[in-house]
Amino acid sequence: MAEHTDHGATKPAGKQRIGDSFIDSKLITKEQLRQALTKQTLAGGQLGSILLELGYIDIDDLLAFLSRQSGIPTINLFKIDIENSVLDLIPREKIFNAKILPLSADQTTLTLAMVNPNDFEIISELEFSLNKKIKPVMIPSFMMEAARKILLTDARHGLQGELIQRMVENSWEKMSKAPPLISLLQYLSKSDASDMLLTPGAPPCIKISNEVKRLNMAPLTPDDCEKYARDFLSAEDWDHFLGSNDMGFAITYPGIGRFRANIFRQRGSIAIAIRNLPETIPSFSQLNLPNWLRDFCLKPQGLILIAGPAGHGKSTTLCALVDIINTNRQCNIVTLEDPVEYLHQHKMSNINQRQVGRDTQSFSEGLRNVFRQAPDVIVIGEMRDKESYEIAIKAASTGHLVLSTIHANSSTSVIETVINSFEPHEQNLVRQMLADCLLLSLAQRLIPARKGARRVLALEKLINSHRIKKRIREEKTHHVRSQMQAGTEDFVSLDVSLANLYKKNAIRLEDGALYAEDEIFFREITSGKL
Repeated sequence: MAEHTDHGATKPAGKQRIGDSFIDSKLITKEQLRQALTKQTLAGGQLGSILLELGYIDIDDLLAFLSRQSGIPTINLFKIDIENSVLDLIPREKIFNAKILPLSADQTTLTLAMVNPNDFEIISELEFSLNKKIKPVMIPSFMMEAARKILLTDARHGLQGELIQRMVENSWEKMSKAPPLISLLQYLSKSDASDMLLTPGAPPCIKISNEVKRLNMAPLTPDDCEKYARDFLSAEDWDHFLGSNDMGFAITYPGIGRFRANIFRQRGSIAIAIRNLPETIPSFSQLNLPNWLRDFCLKPQGLILIAGPAGHGKSTTLCALVDIINTNRQCNIVTLEDPVEYLHQHKMSNINQRQVGRDTQSFSEGLRNVFRQAPDVIVIGEMRDKESYEIAIKAASTGHLVLSTIHANSSTSVIETVINSFEPHEQNLVRQMLADCLLLSLAQRLIPARKGARRVLALEKLINSHRIKKRIREEKTHHVRSQMQAGTEDFVSLDVSLANLYKKNAIRLEDGALYAEDEIFFREITSGKL
């Protein structure tokens, strides 16, 4: 959590942060502090004014708190008027630079509002120059800033508390408006969230452990979302979006991070989904991937398929496999991606990353031409149609290693998904070819970790061993799940993987049951009945 800053209550070294002091004073809860800090990160401003704006505290609460913290009286500028004769006692330049404001004076004493009442140097200087005793009182810096703005524009009639209050409220109103896109991206890159969702009618939302959480901000308008979209896109891309109503891309903001974004229309307005992409490729250990996968990555030919729902890390797993090849083999890697998410560096291999829509018109066209590019390894971001399956199987059968993701529920349903995309009279041949070239089918889920905001990988594997090949050829892949449910060397079900994670205390039982294919079986193996 970032260091809290506030309205002038100087935080001596070693003392607790002011946000925590608000909690200890029982003025706000931890959740209210979290929401206020989130808004401060996105829109800027001071913690005290944000707490006021959100309605968590009132002015009297804040002033009493600051007085307790500093041991110095406070004053509410909204309730007093200051005459010009008093303001003129101190030059305007000194008022602005030192963040002070004369409030009242008699023959011996000047009451002085200060953002930092511990500035004894300025107090001593004024006592000497004015020949008056200085009585410091404390005010929040948002009050001082409002008074300063009025002094810079029109203070012919002195400073009126009503005008200061109006200036502060106008400032809060501006803070409640949509923050700039850069601020949102900075927040996303520093948070534990995987995605940010920008939709008209709702505040900006983030996804943590696949759960949507709304930020404590005003709802976005259609104009806000359109502005964000225009900030992302060049004039040429904007024209393309207007024609297609849907555009996906990846983009890097130096010093902030790399993001995948999809801009689309819904209900006649624009919405945006943004995914935070790590700039460094995650390692096997970071992703909880088993080391035996390395052996399959380094095979010279065959087909590796990764299945799972959207948002469960298929692309990240694929990227980690490609990095193993890139690090350990001297070969030519060609990828087809929509969009290019992770940027690979040339290591032992040459790696050519082609983005669909920019470097090639479509997956199909890119695949049709891929054999002219002398590939040893072909990486397909996602196989979507019969032509993609056909070319991938052909490539894997003719001396190439092919890796791809596919939308399917399990490692066995992947096989039937591919085969059933072909015409009935073609399916037998495809089945035989797939049985011969398939190396490995994976299915994965990301499960909320028992501790923290991250997610843990549960992996189902189907290794195309001799007996699995036989089942594929004989159209008996459905027997794999029923006959090998408890796990074998060539098949480990998702339920077994989930049970192992639970036994390692990595996930909660209820989360494992939620993602299990057979909940009864999962609960039996976690309880030790099997």
